[in-house]
Amino acid sequence: MVERVLVTGARAPAALDIARNLKAAGFEVHMADCVPARIARWSCAPTTVHRHASPVRESARFAADMRCLLDRLAPTAVIPTCEEVFHLVALAEADGWSDRVIAPPMDRLTRLHHKGQFADLCQTLGLPVPDSTTATDADALMMQATRGQVVVKPAWSRFGARTLIGPTPQQLARLSPSPDQPWIVQDGVRGEEVSLYAMAHEGQMSAFSAYRSDWRTRGGAAYVFEPLTGGVLDRLREMASTLASFVGTGQFGCDAIVDATCKPWLIECNPRATSGVHLFGRSAEFGRALLGCGIADPASDDWRNGVMLDSFGVAEALRTRRLSKWRTNRGRSKDIVSAPGDPLPPLGALMDAAGFGLRALASGHGLAEAMTADIEWNGQPLTPALWERP
Repeated sequence: MVERVLVTGARAPAALDIARNLKAAGFEVHMADCVPARIARWSCAPTTVHRHASPVRESARFAADMRCLLDRLAPTAVIPTCEEVFHLVALAEADGWSDRVIAPPMDRLTRLHHKGQFADLCQTLGLPVPDSTTATDADALMMQATRGQVVVKPAWSRFGARTLIGPTPQQLARLSPSPDQPWIVQDGVRGEEVSLYAMAHEGQMSAFSAYRSDWRTRGGAAYVFEPLTGGVLDRLREMASTLASFVGTGQFGCDAIVDATCKPWLIECNPRATSGVHLFGRSAEFGRALLGCGIADPASDDWRNGVMLDSFGVAEALRTRRLSKWRTNRGRSKDIVSAPGDPLPPLGALMDAAGFGLRALASGHGLAEAMTADIEWNGQPLTPALWERP
């Protein structure tokens, strides 16, 4: 009998590529999300894309929906890909099925996700990280942020949301840190931003990739991915291996700054799938590595989010006079959304983007915030009472 795997966070291109890798490895792949997720629904990779309630807005219904899915599908494993990972892990720990979720326990997820706790963890593990302090009130923030060229950001955030580089006193005065919503003040590091991704099982890496990008949204999210080579790649692999020993089992990605001496400094961590999954080229080896069966190495190809590059990228190329580079990057890279024999996900991605855009307009928030508001976790208690059966 073919083993089933449930991949959550179906809205993400990374989730779709994970589904393609798992299908290549011979698994029956099901996906789930609390939005239409047409990028996955219109793909031939998953057997079915299921809908569940938002874990943020309807916690009890989310729990009921997930219990129903687990009972019906009986998956070998559940692979979270976005910030629903926090809600899933908390629910699994309350219900007793943590062994099926490919993610670290909640206490480790918290340390990885909280930017101040992650910096402290790196210092404990001997990994290079800029000096970082946590501010829980306005006076402390103002005092810490005037010590030099610093970066100020919420402890709980994603996609560079609300990050301030070298903030002015006027910008700092508009912030309201608190014990529940602290802000991090981190020494600025000049250099090139790079990213790593790793899959860990029982403290050992089963997959690793690292990339750079000249094409990013204003929030910092990359949409062209160029694999790294050389000494920086080796240093990042060593860092990821050290972090894997803490993670235990699960996916994680880190952003780093490579300074003028080619030394990488870890900036923050995302304990979930990231764009590094695309570098494995939809291989059966990576599909098996996700479940701890063997080791996968990335391919050498450049990859692009064609939907993003052909929209945001064109505007950015015109603004920065990089049309020649845009053509070069587009010509030599492969698309992460489309695939041979699977032509509809790009259209689904455009429809999804339109839906999130309407949400952003209705809420008055930015597009990045609208894309995660129904699944994100910002440190609020996730107690068993949330999962009481309706």
